[in-house]
Amino acid sequence: MAGAEVVKNYIDGEWRDSSSGGRIEVDDPSNGETIAVVAEAGPEEVHLAVAAANRVFRDRVLIDMHPYDRGQMLFRVADALEARSEEIATINCIETGKALDLARGEVRTAIRYLRYYAGLADKLEGRSIPRGAEFVDYTVRSPFGVSAQIVPWNGPLELMARSLACAIATGNSVVVKSPELAPLSGVEFARACETAGLPAGAVNVITGYGQTAGQALIEHPDVRHIVFTGSTATGRTVLKAASERIVPCIMELGGKSAAVVYSDADLDAVVDAVRIGTYLNAGQNCNNLTRLLVQRSIADELLEKVKVCVEGLTVGPGRENCDLTPMISKKQRKGVTEACEIALLEGARAVTGGAALSERSGYFMAATVFADVTRDSNLFQKEVFGPVLAVTVFDDPATGIELANDTDQGLAAGVFTRDIDRALWCADRLWAGQVYVNGWYVGGVETPFGGVKQSGYGREKGQEALDGYVQTRNIGIRISPPSSGEGSRAQSRTVTRDQGPSQAIALSDLVQP
Repeated sequence: MAGAEVVKNYIDGEWRDSSSGGRIEVDDPSNGETIAVVAEAGPEEVHLAVAAANRVFRDRVLIDMHPYDRGQMLFRVADALEARSEEIATINCIETGKALDLARGEVRTAIRYLRYYAGLADKLEGRSIPRGAEFVDYTVRSPFGVSAQIVPWNGPLELMARSLACAIATGNSVVVKSPELAPLSGVEFARACETAGLPAGAVNVITGYGQTAGQALIEHPDVRHIVFTGSTATGRTVLKAASERIVPCIMELGGKSAAVVYSDADLDAVVDAVRIGTYLNAGQNCNNLTRLLVQRSIADELLEKVKVCVEGLTVGPGRENCDLTPMISKKQRKGVTEACEIALLEGARAVTGGAALSERSGYFMAATVFADVTRDSNLFQKEVFGPVLAVTVFDDPATGIELANDTDQGLAAGVFTRDIDRALWCADRLWAGQVYVNGWYVGGVETPFGGVKQSGYGREKGQEALDGYVQTRNIGIRISPPSSGEGSRAQSRTVTRDQGPSQAIALSDLVQP
């Protein structure tokens, strides 16, 4: 990819350069080398993309299409991705730094999202509401219009497919701002949409910086719906802009997920969950396992097992399928090392790791475990978004749940115990959008995903996700029974005092606030 021509934005069915001539260099996180150059979208590209998407909505291109046919379009996009799955996985691996097998899994999951929502496109139904003989009343579930979708860099292809599939299935048109740190997966998705023959303007994919293209997109007057996945801090900025125009949002924000481990837990299962939940993709997952809350009687034994596991992780580039791959950027790694320095100052004990692997080229961070982490510390409360695990010990069983819930965020949580009664008791009390029992990342394409508290609102994945892409409208029709003459027809429409309550038309039925 190095030395290739500038990768352009996909707008209104065409590949367009940046009007400003701006460029974004894409690095390979494993060595810091430039692998591609993409055109930097700015306000002009945002305007063109939104105008194209809005035209598709105004002309009812997707709305009037049979829902089955919208589903067939998504099936074709999935087929186009599948036809080039290995090539796309390699691109995803190199630009994000993640393991190649993980990138392959991301492509497979993106395809599954597309096919899952393709199958649901013609199953989104309204309902009939009985209101007596004089009315026919029903609801329709209508799209919002232009859906602006801001995609993060840690899973760009999968998360783009997740939101875009819902939008298209329900008749919305889409403008996606792909992440500047990993834009190439989004470009490949746009190519799949082009291959699948989607109507020009139905899907637009632009690449630009958040403070320019992203800001222009969320502030655009023709954007009627926003989907954002990212940090809680950036989410607040998005929500502030959306609130100015009363634009509905789906917000998947940060997490500080905890696993509560009781004395009867399968410790090997816990260690496996840590290996996957904390260190996969260098810990750069919103719902990764960041806090391990352990009952005191097993704390030493479990901590030793975790240390052995972590120090045995292979380290290297994603293309070599190593356990611990590089972080996305030097800036991101710097934020993690600073969090580790603060943890030490606050009294945490570094069991292993805690620093950048500066002897390697690229943006590698040591797999890190901190013990003696207190509930009022930054490491306990603040998202790090890196390969760092905080361990805290508790005694009373109820305290474990209290500690897990003692943050402003609530994206995911977990419990490890062999006692089914305790597992169910804990699952009901862990205040998170998804609760994992005796494992991590237990959900799937079919299961709803989202946060509580400052981890956001709205749901992605599963059938529930479709609710966030439609608005229910009500249609009420006043009718009259057939009659033989005008007199009887007029009489049938007259409300008299002799009519019973079931026949009377209340003023509130005629005049809405």
